[in-house]
Amino acid sequence: MAWVEIIIEVARDHAENLSDALMDAGALSVSVEDADEGTDAEKPLFGEPGMEITERAWERSRVVALADTDIDHAALVANAAASIKLAEVPAFTTRNVEEQDWVRLTQSQFEPIHIGKNIWVVPSWHEIPDPQALVLELDPGLAFGTGSHPTTRLCMEWLEAHAPQNLSVLDYGCGSGILAMVAKKLEANKVIGVDIDPQAIESANFNAERNQCEIEFSLPEEFGEKYPASHQFDVVVANILSSPLKLMAPMLSGRVAPGGALILSGVLARQAEEVAAAYAPFIQLSVWQEREGWVALHGRRNASAS
Repeated sequence: MAWVEIIIEVARDHAENLSDALMDAGALSVSVEDADEGTDAEKPLFGEPGMEITERAWERSRVVALADTDIDHAALVANAAASIKLAEVPAFTTRNVEEQDWVRLTQSQFEPIHIGKNIWVVPSWHEIPDPQALVLELDPGLAFGTGSHPTTRLCMEWLEAHAPQNLSVLDYGCGSGILAMVAKKLEANKVIGVDIDPQAIESANFNAERNQCEIEFSLPEEFGEKYPASHQFDVVVANILSSPLKLMAPMLSGRVAPGGALILSGVLARQAEEVAAAYAPFIQLSVWQEREGWVALHGRRNASAS
């Protein structure tokens, strides 16, 4: 069996409604992508801490609908547009999707990843390359963090180089839980992971259980209730993006115990100075390493800080 993808570029305001309308009109599935992906106009989506993500679309969104080959694709698009009262039927293109062994194809795209000196991230369908290494069994999923992105690797390598043995660690913006698991496998005595996305928390809990890591994951509200602002950690790591990192400077800095370490990534090299400036009143940060245009910033809170 083969299928057809129907590709429509629309403004952000119409992306979600058009996606729903296409499903109602007979599409088998619908996804929304950034129409500016791969260009200078590409823009990541993220929510601020404690705020629910209410919109998952871009200024110029690409709606991709999967449909059977034997239906009238123009009629499907026209019916969807009419149902949401678009002024005109949007232009679209199509491309054929041949039948494949999708599971085998997907698995073939993910190989074990060697990080730092002794860390391996291994999908569940692969043999472990080095049983003596620090091994994380982690399958690609909906939550960010498989070790393939430079920012994730930078944070993992920092943790390996500064092993938090017998220390407490806070992973803020934990995604898949990969950094929290590295910290726990490096013998941290208490590890907390926080994320604004409930699906990330679910994924992180699943991954931690699979890797036999005792870690506590929670949403920001739950974290704040159980661990008030006065509760501090020996190591705080946050791999997010520069804008929310700057907004969270007082909060994240305040979570670092006197003499403790703060490690930040998700920061482009050209953004390093402005992020460091946001933290300067609390902790002096410097670039630890740079990779592929991304940096990791780190610093220690003054041991005499209150």
